[in-house]
Amino acid sequence: MFDFLSKKFSSIFSKLTGQDKLTEKNIDDILLKVNEALLEADVPYDVVQDFIQKIKKEAIGQRIFASLKPSEQFVKIVHDKILEFLGGSASQVNFVFDIPSTVMVMGLQGAGKTTTIAKLATYVNNLAEKKGKKRKILLASVDFYRPAAVDQLEILSKQAGVLFYRSSETNPVLAAIDIHKYAQNQQCDILFLDTAGRLHVDNDMLNELKKIDSSIKPKYKFLVIDAMTGQESLKVAQSFEGNVGFNGVILTKMDSDTRAGLAFAFKYVLKKPILFVATGEKLDDLESFRADRVASRIIGMGDISGLIEKAQEKIKASDQEAMYRSISKGNLTLEDFAQQIDMVNKLGSISKLIKYLPGMGSLNVSQEQLERGEREIRKFKAIISSMTPKERELPKILDNSRKNRIAKGAGVTVNEINLLLDRFEQSKQFIKTLKKFSRN
Repeated sequence: MFDFLSKKFSSIFSKLTGQDKLTEKNIDDILLKVNEALLEADVPYDVVQDFIQKIKKEAIGQRIFASLKPSEQFVKIVHDKILEFLGGSASQVNFVFDIPSTVMVMGLQGAGKTTTIAKLATYVNNLAEKKGKKRKILLASVDFYRPAAVDQLEILSKQAGVLFYRSSETNPVLAAIDIHKYAQNQQCDILFLDTAGRLHVDNDMLNELKKIDSSIKPKYKFLVIDAMTGQESLKVAQSFEGNVGFNGVILTKMDSDTRAGLAFAFKYVLKKPILFVATGEKLDDLESFRADRVASRIIGMGDISGLIEKAQEKIKASDQEAMYRSISKGNLTLEDFAQQIDMVNKLGSISKLIKYLPGMGSLNVSQEQLERGEREIRKFKAIISSMTPKERELPKILDNSRKNRIAKGAGVTVNEINLLLDRFEQSKQFIKTLKKFSRN
């Protein structure tokens, strides 16, 4: 998500580092590159020009080229303007649903609407569990036009561990009324209602949505947008807003090679918030959109807070504490090393995690290198799994005979086992160094 812009902005700002003086000419040159980066990212031309003018006006107005740290002040101005365009301070908190609520989910066919509903249900459940609560969530569909759409939602509801209801009504509006009554009778906390889409906006679809809206009066109306469709999605959103209205948008396929121009321009053009972004195929691959964190990632500052949050969500506190005790004692074993690998895997792939770290946008790490690292980690896990408990505890006993047995069991070479042991020793030395510094 936002990889393209992050790499572009990191490259632009790296040229500012160390400069103790900026001029209007410097600023113009930098803004020209920012202009090019945003246009390449598929941000609409008029939005780009407005963005550039706002930065230039503020930079020159503050006369940052005469300040003590002009490059840092300029980067801050750019960061603040990106934040403003993405939604500002209002987007700095996670979205929370009122209870009870009916949520009407709309969008064109192919945007990922049905899967997104299951992701929303998973999101609400996970949020409730962290607070020690349990939500009664119902999923239902009135999409009678796309073959097997209702069946798909039923399957997804089972995967998400939530309720599902299939109306006997065949008219979408009457079915929506029936579903709404059922949710009320069952005292559901949240009803997520899937509606029919089309390949493009048409009057029949919009009229049907308006009738459903007026019949059940949902608390929330969400529009699901495929981020890969670029600027065309802005026109689609304007049609929905002008006819049915919606509270906010969910951007899907943000893990694809989309250049994020839509996300950058959406709030500025539509005056509607981006509430969530879908970042993968799994049901828990849905994130609350945080403009402050996205702005930091775009300019190469990373998102350490987001990474910590993800760790707290995915890794049990008891596992974190056990690992902390092992590291604190300095007696790391290969079993601990395997657990570290498991923890990293729970957080996501290397390519996903790297985006949270400051300065990574400026590093020229290819997808091939990332994939090679993923393969290496999988091999390390297989090697450790092929060892006996004693070998994991005391890797020094690994002679050639043992290594040959392990290599055969793990489907690797002895050289790859030696590579694992080298990496393991490096980790132990690193931990010892950290302990030494913490004592000083």
